[in-house]
Amino acid sequence: MLIYICLSVILSLSGLVAFTLKRKHLLTMLLSLEFIVVSLYLNMFIYFSLMNYEYFFLMIYLTMSVCEGVLGLAVLVSMIRTHGNDYILTFSFLW
Repeated sequence: MLIYICLSVILSLSGLVAFTLKRKHLLTMLLSLEFIVVSLYLNMFIYFSLMNYEYFFLMIYLTMSVCEGVLGLAVLVSMIRTHGNDYILTFSFLW
């Protein structure tokens, strides 16, 4: 079980590193955020398995993560339609 905990921590940290290093495109940032969400889901699954809890909260978490992914894709599509690309630097709030 210790190997699963180490694996989930490594997945979370690699998702955070990818999020901080790939700040140029919105799509890569959204993909790294979804990777972090999946690794947190794995962390919670391992925790609930070790403590013999119910998995109902995991379904709520998956529902909220799907809503977060849909909201990110909606922002990506609207940004591409208005600006023509997904570069973060071309997206300005001050116009």
